Order: sequence, then C-alpha cells, then structure tokens
Amino acid sequence: MSLFFQKNLRLPSYPQGYHLITDQIERSIPEIREIRIGFLQVFLQHTSAGLCINENADPTVRKDFQTFVNELIPEAYPRFVHTYEGPDDMPAHIKSAFFGSSLQIPISGGKLALGIWQGIYLCEFRRQGGGRNLVLTALGTP
Repeated sequence: MSLFFQKNLRLPSYPQGYHLITDQIERSIPEIREIRIGFLQVFLQHTSAGLCINENADPTVRKDFQTFVNELIPEAYPRFVHTYEGPDDMPAHIKSAFFGSSLQIPISGGKLALGIWQGIYLCEFRRQGGGRNLVLTALGTP
C-alpha cells in the first residue's frame, strides 16, 4: 500500500536573496508524518527563482551565496537581449536554470531526512519577484 499527498503552497513575496522555507513546507504538508519511508518532491512553478538545500544555521552562508552568484551572473552583462522586464530578469532565468526548480527529499519515520545543518532555500533572483507557488508531493509507505 502506498500513500500519496499533494498540496500547493503559496509563499509570500521575498526580497532578492536566499530564504529558509523548510518550516513553511513542513507546516503545509503535515501528512508526511504518516509516511515511514518515502519522498517529498518540492516543485517551484517559476522561471526566475530556484530551490536548493544548504546550511540552515548561519545566515552569512545565504549572504555569501547572494554575493557570489550575483558576481558570477551580473545584471549589467551587456549582451543580454531579454531585458523587457528589467535588468534582473534575464540573470534571474539563468540563475534559476543553474539552481533548478525541483528538490526530492527522503522521508524517514514521518520526517524529512535532512541533515542536522540542512535547510530548504527559496532562491529569489528578482528584486520584485512576488509570491511564489510550490507544489508539494509526498509519497511513500505507511
């Protein structure tokens, strides 16, 4: 017998940066407590933001992510053609492609099997990205 649960989560608007959203995800799909062995897929329905798993304790890690990635893919790159929505638009699409829009996290004993220092980040690449939509799909055995 398998269990399947799916929920939609609308995140609030965040400023450009890297934001821990683990708690919001866990609160939005409490049914994972019913799963002994399984997976949670987190899918972001946007092309100018991303998802990743990284350090959940020291906020300077998130600041360093932002500094490095913005230097790696600058808004002022002169060859961008897709600039209709502002100078942060095309860089946001490229950053999103690098980070990705989906995560798969094991569920063990009714909990996400993240490491002690791991958290789920929403990587907001736009200055005014607006609210973001996630589809959360949990599956596994009871």
